[in-house]
Amino acid sequence: MRPLDRVASLKYKLGIVIVAAVLVTIAVVEVGRWLAWPALPVAAGAVLLALAMVQVLAHGMTFPLREMARASAKLAAGERHVPVTATSRDEVGELARAFNRMADEVAETDRLRRELVANVSHELRTPIAAMRAVLENLADGIEDPDAATLNRLVRQADRLQALVEALLDLSRLEAGVVQLDLRRLGAGELLREAAELVEASPGAPVHVRADPPDLRLHGDERRLVQVLVNLLANARSHAPAGTAVEVVAVARGDEVELAVIDAGAGVAPADAERIFERFHRSTGGGGTAEARLSASPTDGGSGLGLAISRWIVDLHGGRIRVDTTYLSGCRMVVTLPAEDAHVR
Repeated sequence: MRPLDRVASLKYKLGIVIVAAVLVTIAVVEVGRWLAWPALPVAAGAVLLALAMVQVLAHGMTFPLREMARASAKLAAGERHVPVTATSRDEVGELARAFNRMADEVAETDRLRRELVANVSHELRTPIAAMRAVLENLADGIEDPDAATLNRLVRQADRLQALVEALLDLSRLEAGVVQLDLRRLGAGELLREAAELVEASPGAPVHVRADPPDLRLHGDERRLVQVLVNLLANARSHAPAGTAVEVVAVARGDEVELAVIDAGAGVAPADAERIFERFHRSTGGGGTAEARLSASPTDGGSGLGLAISRWIVDLHGGRIRVDTTYLSGCRMVVTLPAEDAHVR
């Protein structure tokens, strides 16, 4: 029973409790006087009834606080959070609602932590198992330590190193300890540098275009190239045979829009946000089980490319998204300030 839930202020509730206690006391005293009862029993009865009235009214005021105390103890013990009652309109109700939001965020963070541990364990297990198998064959004399075998070991070691470096990079970005080296950059030169890096390996050709050709922006060259390389490598891995990948820089008012476009299956609208989560596996827009991030175990990616890219773009005060209106493939868009980068 919480009769004061609709009162919007805790101080008003306290005032109502005090007034109710006083009125009950006065009523009991007047009834006792009218019935000519002894003064002492009347006074005791008035006090008891007033305390009962206070208990009834105050119980609902403090109930959310007791619930939050119990819920805090359960959260500390690692138990699942059960939302506390938050029907009150006063400050205690606001506190209860804030507590529920905090508990939900804690639960989500714990879920992401468990998923990260599981995914990292899985990603590490595959190259380690492959390296162990090759090393055991070498130790048993089943395989000869020729150049091809050693190259296989080097590729697996490179994959492990890439995963570890990506995890370290992501942890530094999340902790906010990365310092950006901001300077004025030519958009065309930035795109060409990223294209040259990805075209060092076989795959779809990359076409570069900047509009206007002398378009410039502010940013950290190394970090922005890292973002573009992630997007381009991902686009090339999903571009159909015989097609090219395009990377474009266009002026949009006081912003610069960088777009990486391929003719692949695209991204399902339901995955447009989730693909930026760590290790997320997406279903392509065409219904095929394509992971739209440089992340699949078969291509040697770390599964962290888009998560890292989002952090880097956020640090520049920009945005990264999937263009869900683009129906001829996949169009990944990065929007950055053209002049002043708002570093976070």
